[in-house]
Amino acid sequence: VQLQACGGGLVQAGGSLRLSCVASGNIFSSNTMGWYRQAPGKQRELVAAVDSFGSTNYAASVKGRFTCSRDNTKNTVYLQMNSLKPEDTAVYYCNLDTSRSGGMNYWGKGTQVTVSS
Repeated sequence: VQLQACGGGLVQAGGSLRLSCVASGNIFSSNTMGWYRQAPGKQRELVAAVDSFGSTNYAASVKGRFTCSRDNTKNTVYLQMNSLKPEDTAVYYCNLDTSRSGGMNYWGKGTQVTVSS
């Protein structure tokens, strides 16, 4: 399984970015796809995730600003980020969790998001 993410970049505070991540390979149909982030000097944290049934989970810090969605026909997960803040600056990692189906947890390489003040 491989995860290919894109969409990061530099944006001013208050702006928007959209991340996308495509999963390829032998993927269990029941899974959770989502996004984590890691800022310098901090631990990696969950940003948002969506399971195969469309149920979502968000970090409190991004609720109301970020939207996580997926297209199961394309094995793709999206993260629409609005009203970005400097504290959203981090490397964002795509995640595919198939552990509930007996599979593994997979990570993409990460994409940098930088929000300037």
